[in-house]
Amino acid sequence: MSGDGIKGAVPSEITDQAVSSFAAGQNERLRTVMQSLVKHLHAFVSDVKLTEAEWAKGIEVLTATGEITDEKRQEFILWSDVLGISMLVDALTHQTPDGTTESTVLGPFYVAGSPVRPFGASIAEQEAGVPTRVHGRVVDLSGEPIVGAELDVWQNGDNRLYAVQDVNAPDDHLRGKFRTDADGRYCFYAVRPVPYPVPDDGPVGHMLEAAGRHPWRPAHIHMVVCAEGYRSVTTHIFDAESPYLENDAVFAVKPSLIYPFRDHQADDPERPPGTTGPWVSLELDLVLAGGQNAEVVDYGRTH
Repeated sequence: MSGDGIKGAVPSEITDQAVSSFAAGQNERLRTVMQSLVKHLHAFVSDVKLTEAEWAKGIEVLTATGEITDEKRQEFILWSDVLGISMLVDALTHQTPDGTTESTVLGPFYVAGSPVRPFGASIAEQEAGVPTRVHGRVVDLSGEPIVGAELDVWQNGDNRLYAVQDVNAPDDHLRGKFRTDADGRYCFYAVRPVPYPVPDDGPVGHMLEAAGRHPWRPAHIHMVVCAEGYRSVTTHIFDAESPYLENDAVFAVKPSLIYPFRDHQADDPERPPGTTGPWVSLELDLVLAGGQNAEVVDYGRTH
């Protein structure tokens, strides 16, 4: 039997069928997201003329991403970070008035349930670097103090590791929650952060190496700041003296989040408890906008 006249499926018809398969969905937002996702994925496949071997490799990478992800490592967030997706979502989501503290990525090392610590306590449960006093106020756009605001803080130590990565560190090392006082003031002791590479021993790291990209992030301390009646902000304190501020592996640096740390000698009376050598400090006011946070969208069961 002759094969004359037989041809393969028309790509555009495949795309149309896949898009229309979501048309009957009752969740309007889910329908919009999935139809757009299909359109853009199909356009990508057509644009690069994806081969079967490349498709199979992509499935292999996604499988490996799932296998390496656990309660202490989130490789999917790392993919989102290094591809710039996390910062794009941040830019689209957090349109706040001028003068408020700017947001940036959450990152893959956030752990819920940090210990509540008293005003002026240290988040370092063992030696981890140059002692650092971070203090200031949480205020609204008019400069009025916000009483009882919560600061959820976490960072890495001078070994470049977060506690969630460090098998030799206590679980609560270098993280903690603090509340502002009646004047909106906060204070905690940390350590001066150091640059570190994002985990590069998994699928994301292999991609960065193959693409000729470095895995390094500039030195920073993480914060999530929230208060009733205000929009919460996920932000960083970037050290102005750090390398990689111009080429952060996850594109998360904003000029307004770069701060100069002040040097102190050991005999300074405001030195952190137990400090016997030089230390640094940073005074920083955090400004929140009034309003509510964006709603969490529930598309149904995930497992």
